[in-house]
Amino acid sequence: MSEHLELQRLADLSDEELAEVYAPPAEPWFRVNFVSTADGAAQGSDGVTKSINNAPDKRVFDALRARADCLVVGAGTLRAEAYKVPRLPLVVVSRSAGVPPTLGDAPRGRILMATVASAGGLAAAREQLGEENVLVLGEDEVDLVELRTTLAERGWAEQLCEGGPALFADLLAAGVVDELCWTVVPTLTGGEALRMTRGAEVEVALRPVLLLEQDGTLLGRWLVERPD
Repeated sequence: MSEHLELQRLADLSDEELAEVYAPPAEPWFRVNFVSTADGAAQGSDGVTKSINNAPDKRVFDALRARADCLVVGAGTLRAEAYKVPRLPLVVVSRSAGVPPTLGDAPRGRILMATVASAGGLAAAREQLGEENVLVLGEDEVDLVELRTTLAERGWAEQLCEGGPALFADLLAAGVVDELCWTVVPTLTGGEALRMTRGAEVEVALRPVLLLEQDGTLLGRWLVERPD
């Protein structure tokens, strides 16, 4: 990718070209996708992202999912956003091992659980999802480095996370994230809405490598700078 950041019009890119500009530079690759308002709110007044999503964001959202081999999402976000069963494997990250209700009817193998040995819902998750689809990655805290490795060993090289903010902060603290895909919608909301990160304190340098624009919405790729 070019060292010079260039603004491009999203509308000028075909679907094939859009997929190409989001190609990862290495494998395995762990990217996180978020949308926020211009003043940093990662949710609307209704407490979910749907009220700040728009058409440009949806196009890139769909393109990233089309590229991905698997989707990683925290259980709280899955419940709050009422996720439906996606077309690609969905990895639920949960210390309690509770399967969100909207995913209860998923075909066997479509939903995986990344959890811990002390999880109260471990036995129920194994029965519902199948033991081979329940990843026990730690005693009391999910080992996120091991999660990335385990998913890559399953052949899932492009790993896409859609949050939420607490999981994103934990992933950054663990050094798992390679890239942030960030949409900024041209809206201000004020108030005390969640930011993209919450919880773990992190200081992570980012390098912008792509910036797209459509109707005032900015959509960028930011690579995590690794310390030497």
